[in-house]
Amino acid sequence: MTSLVSIYRRFPTHDAAGTHLEFVRWPHGPVCPYCGAAKAARKNDATRGLTARRWQRWGCDRSFSVTVGTIFHNSHVDLQRWFLLIGLMLNAKKGLSSSQAARDLDMRQPTVWSMMHRIRTAMGRDAEAGLLTSLVEIDETFVGGKPRKANHRDDDRPGPRGRGISKQPVVGAVERGGRMKAKVTLPRGERR
Repeated sequence: MTSLVSIYRRFPTHDAAGTHLEFVRWPHGPVCPYCGAAKAARKNDATRGLTARRWQRWGCDRSFSVTVGTIFHNSHVDLQRWFLLIGLMLNAKKGLSSSQAARDLDMRQPTVWSMMHRIRTAMGRDAEAGLLTSLVEIDETFVGGKPRKANHRDDDRPGPRGRGISKQPVVGAVERGGRMKAKVTLPRGERR
């Protein structure tokens, strides 16, 4: 986990956050999100200044920034605050309300709510990308917990089995002849 102080030190300005995002998204140089071409030049726009961080692709005659096609696109919030909000959401043990995040980031609550919604939507999209297809087989098992009590001759009833125990349930799903996914689930009746 990364602390907010380390995020703030690593990305003290919007430009530092933009440089990092460019390196992560385009490790071999900028790629036009509209035509997919790898040759683009830094746009020198005197009206926006050098902080605009825009690129120009002459083949498709489009101008773009590193945020095009990401959750940061069409947002007036600087990247440093986006990164801080992502850090807050990841470090919150029991979730984070938009009101609390708004107070922490010194922003309006509706803006933070919209940003959090974008982040959660993007996280859900990645999880759905690997859906199992074709014929899928599912099974469950219970892992961990204390060992069962030893059988005594005078105790003729067996110990609890299956869903009646306090072990952690794990559900697995397998494609026939393909991929497998396993997930730890909550015991029956418990909520997060």
